[in-house]
Amino acid sequence: MKTTKFFSFLFLFMLSSLTFAQDELQITAKDSIVQSSWIFGVGLNAVDDSGNVFDGIFNVGEEWNMVPFPSRVSIGRYFKSGLGLEAIGTYNQYKEGNNIDGVIITENINYFGLDGRITYDLNKIIGETGWFDPYVGVGAGYTDANNKGRGTYNAVVGFRTWFSDRWGLDFNSTGKWAMSQGEGATNHIQHAAGVVYQFGIEKGLSKRGEEKLELLAAIEKEKQRQTDSINEVNRLKDEALLAERLKKQQEVDALAAAEKSKIDAINKRKAEIKSKIEDLGNVYFALNSSVVNSSSKKVLDSLSQVLEEIPTLKLKITSHTDSRGTSKYNDWLSQRRVDKTKDYLLSKGVSADKLTTEAYGESMLLNECDDSTYCPEEKHAVNRRSEFVIQEF
Repeated sequence: MKTTKFFSFLFLFMLSSLTFAQDELQITAKDSIVQSSWIFGVGLNAVDDSGNVFDGIFNVGEEWNMVPFPSRVSIGRYFKSGLGLEAIGTYNQYKEGNNIDGVIITENINYFGLDGRITYDLNKIIGETGWFDPYVGVGAGYTDANNKGRGTYNAVVGFRTWFSDRWGLDFNSTGKWAMSQGEGATNHIQHAAGVVYQFGIEKGLSKRGEEKLELLAAIEKEKQRQTDSINEVNRLKDEALLAERLKKQQEVDALAAAEKSKIDAINKRKAEIKSKIEDLGNVYFALNSSVVNSSSKKVLDSLSQVLEEIPTLKLKITSHTDSRGTSKYNDWLSQRRVDKTKDYLLSKGVSADKLTTEAYGESMLLNECDDSTYCPEEKHAVNRRSEFVIQEF
């Protein structure tokens, strides 16, 4: 794929270099031409009506007739197709002593011509130059020459050369054939030269400009194709990265969900065990006693069964006293109570590594019954206890 892109670009670059080696590759004013317009012209005309045109075509002094002032006016419309329609009016004068219709005339004779013609721009065939426009054409008209009026069939060949989009020169020669040879009316040639002015101009690209435009379009298309290709690659990369991120996020979410599920299961299991132990109740002691009484033994018997049912369960035994007596005494008493509680569980076959102990004395009362507060016996009894805290399960 990369190789194809490279050769496509190389081909376009070489084509650009060969066609426009000397020019910057952009459309400029030089690449535009006048495609249609109106043309107005004023100039001179010369008539050769000697009857011996092709033998003495350059015999200007004896056979050409001219007047020393503008004697030709024309107006024409020229189209993109190369066709043009033109109307032409001319005045001339046959000079005394010139050869007219094969006879030397003895006086000046006026010449009038009114013609219409259709022309074709040969640049449509040979290629546009922008400054040189050769053309051919045919037409018809009316001419009064040598005091003889006649209709004529006309054929013209000529060229225009342009100095700018508006101003130029026009040179042409027209053969005029009389429609009727009656009364001695003969054929003749009329030459013309003059200044022309274009208006109502419609411009377009020359062939060279069209080639540039096509090449620019091809280059732009190739650039767009490369851009689209790069964008597609980037899009695929982005999609792949997004897919990878989504996959990783899904994996993270799955792990988080699994971890949460695991934690929830652990917490649920812990809550179930805690509820089961709390339902058994605490071990309670008589005042100043560390003896495990019969009701407390029932609690510990049930607790030993729970430890047996859950091999992974490990507990911490905490023992407490009420506030009566000194703190030192109560620390000692609570230690005795926790030891007695543990010993009873060991006697029931509970493994020692499942049990840890801690004595708190009177430091963790469950009510307001401290040294400064009077409480009845039943409230003090609540504080004389051993509790069980889950460590592992």
